[in-house]
Amino acid sequence: MFLMPKKLKSTNKRKKILVLHGPNLNMLGKREKNIYSKISLEKINSELKNTAKELKIDLEIKQSNIEGELVNYIQKASRNGVKGILINPAAYTHTSVAIRDAILAAKLPAVEVHLSNIYKREEFRHKSLTAPVCIGQVAGFGKESYLLGLRALANNLKK
Repeated sequence: MFLMPKKLKSTNKRKKILVLHGPNLNMLGKREKNIYSKISLEKINSELKNTAKELKIDLEIKQSNIEGELVNYIQKASRNGVKGILINPAAYTHTSVAIRDAILAAKLPAVEVHLSNIYKREEFRHKSLTAPVCIGQVAGFGKESYLLGLRALANNLKK
């Protein structure tokens, strides 16, 4: 009698990270190139996907100019199997209690990223409402802020 081997459950399930781009980031490459460089959001997303492959993680990438949509994405994250959030809240960094509260309520590790160094810019940009509920913040390195933030979050999820 021949017995078929049981299928083993995979223990190497890839972790999923939600990448959120806030308002006006869809205009990258067209706006304030002296601050944000010529890089497009599509190029940043492409580099994030390449880094994610290297790190053996899956990404769900979203962009919205609407605060409530960003809140909805954050709230749905854990129900959708997301294990961490990489977020550039953009201008909402300095104004959105709603996004801050959504990150806190999601109970997922989050990393805040910014292309520019928000602390070298206008004074109103020096205060982040979202950073205190994140595990870390990376700012001022252009597209590398996203890639460094993704690596840091991936490392945190391994712990």
